[in-house]
Amino acid sequence: MVDVAIEGDRVVFHVEGLHKLWSLRSRLEIPLAHVTGVEVNHGQVGRWWHGLKLVGTEMPGFLAAGLFFYHRKLVFWDVHDPVKTIIVSLDHELYKKLIIEVSDPSATAAMLGAAIGHDRAVRHRRHAP
Repeated sequence: MVDVAIEGDRVVFHVEGLHKLWSLRSRLEIPLAHVTGVEVNHGQVGRWWHGLKLVGTEMPGFLAAGLFFYHRKLVFWDVHDPVKTIIVSLDHELYKKLIIEVSDPSATAAMLGAAIGHDRAVRHRRHAP
């Protein structure tokens, strides 16, 4: 699971617990200006194929954590429960997306959307699990 906090003009993603070990990351710090959108889309996250794992841990159907190459882009995953996941789109960063599990996806997406100043940047898509 990842805790998300706004610290000044940056978003800090704190990877918690054993997820640090699985993803080989404990913290990601991204300028707010590089966050282009936030999405809650459980259907996209629940897929078995996460891309080509470069660094980290993957147990299909159970856990994806670390750096993956997906659709010609580098994506950071830290997901155990797809229902608690948000997708953060980035620009000018190594990662093009952060697909992360958070405690409250709607609240976290709303917080990030407000912080980046784009009400339309936050999209909710409901899919049956």
